[in-house]
Amino acid sequence: MRIRRILGLALAAATLAGVSAVGAVGAGAAASSPNISGDDCTAAGGQVVARPYAGYVCSLPDGTTQAIT
Repeated sequence: MRIRRILGLALAAATLAGVSAVGAVGAGAAASSPNISGDDCTAAGGQVVARPYAGYVCSLPDGTTQAIT
């Protein structure tokens, strides 16, 4: 019974470590998303949109949004 408990804890720790690694990779990808200036946004055919509590974003014609710097 004790070995089963130890193996269960090891499996839980490994699963948690895997989830943490995936979360870190996702956060790194989100943090490295490109920013654009308001002038560059309008020059690219986009529209500057104000979002409550989130600042300004550029809404581009292809449906993507980028943070305004």
